[in-house]
Amino acid sequence: MVRTANAVWNGDLKSGKGTVSTQSGVLNDTQYSFNTRFENGIGSNPEELIAAAHASCFSMAFSAQLGERGITPQSVATSAAITFENLTLTKSQLDVTVTAPGADRSTIEEAAQAAKEGCPISKVLNLEITMDLKVEG
Repeated sequence: MVRTANAVWNGDLKSGKGTVSTQSGVLNDTQYSFNTRFENGIGSNPEELIAAAHASCFSMAFSAQLGERGITPQSVATSAAITFENLTLTKSQLDVTVTAPGADRSTIEEAAQAAKEGCPISKVLNLEITMDLKVEG
């Protein structure tokens, strides 16, 4: 399986602008710029897209790990915060809430750790990954 995306940049670094699109069409000429990356402009940026990829990949991996342990979660909600400093991605903080009524907490924690280490996006990121896990249900 191969997934694709493309980006086009026009102009110099600070005043130029770019667009990014994905094969699925979910992103279609989505705007990004120096302002959206290094300040708080409206549009996307590579770090936000990595955070989205990490959060969604982790949620799926966690659900799979829970399933391997006989737990079907009602929901897994994950937010990822990517830290970008000195032109380097240094950390991904995963904030996770799992709702799994009746499930054993230690089993859930074990599954979360396995997902954190085994999710394909976690494997590709060369940064510190931390996790705050909240169990409901």
